Amino acid sequence: MLKSARKQEKDPEGRMPLVEHLRELRNRMAKGLLAIAAVTIVALVYSEELMQFLTKSVPTCAPDVTSNGGNCAIVSFNTLMAPFSTTIQLSLTTGLVVASPIWLYQLWAFVAPGLHKNEKKYTYAFVGAAVPLFAAGAYLAYLILPISVKVLISLTPEGSANILSLGDVLDFTLRMVLVFGLAFELPLVLVMLNLTGVLTGRRMAGWWRGVIMGVFVFGAVITPTTDPVGMIALAGPITILYFGAVGFSLLNDRRRRRNDPDAELDDDEASALDLTPETVGAVESVSAPRALPEQATGEPGGGVRRLNGYDDIT
Repeated sequence: MLKSARKQEKDPEGRMPLVEHLRELRNRMAKGLLAIAAVTIVALVYSEELMQFLTKSVPTCAPDVTSNGGNCAIVSFNTLMAPFSTTIQLSLTTGLVVASPIWLYQLWAFVAPGLHKNEKKYTYAFVGAAVPLFAAGAYLAYLILPISVKVLISLTPEGSANILSLGDVLDFTLRMVLVFGLAFELPLVLVMLNLTGVLTGRRMAGWWRGVIMGVFVFGAVITPTTDPVGMIALAGPITILYFGAVGFSLLNDRRRRRNDPDAELDDDEASALDLTPETVGAVESVSAPRALPEQATGEPGGGVRRLNGYDDIT
């Protein structure tokens, strides 16, 4: 009954009214929020294990050892509400990340009916490549974290203790994961711009010096280590992915030129015209029709009635 009622609410062209769109948006948002809430509750149960996993990169001191200098650190809570707020923050973040396939699918299911076939194809390709690229960047960040933390702790002078807030450690870990994951999406964005005709592979190839310089500067700024390990670990894969995106764009441009020679022309740029003269064939005789149907008499000879030397069209 509900499905039939919804079908009746559609107009003759099959489009849903605004109220039906809002109802569908509400239902899909509710499904996404329920998925996030379910994963958040599970993360609350295993919050201690999650904290140990994310703080594994910190060289913690033994129970009978006091942090002195840059060898190890003591992870602690600095305020009374810190254990509660940190647990809630970690659980919500885990819920958003782990439940992302569900709420992203709900968002896609709401938007997809309004997309064209080519747009859906590009979206599937974008999502299919974005997820493994982000996961690779996040995994690389997790591998670099122990080196980054050790380098930062080693700067502690003798006689000073390293007492780190668990909330700060979690924020630093999540920030590194997000930065590395999003940085790995840069080549994918370039590929999508090329597929949509915004950028050509030749133009991207001409930027290679500036891009490499910018990537290494970005790696040096975003990674907190003073050694070049973190910078190279971030800038190296992005550079390789960038040249991979350039190669794909060049091949795509060649395919586009083969199918349509005028595909890369601007809107105000004239296409090349073939001005080679061609031979003109024999002229065919064509009988001219009467200007007005009233001029014809309808007789077999096609005679015309004339009055005082003029065609009698009345």
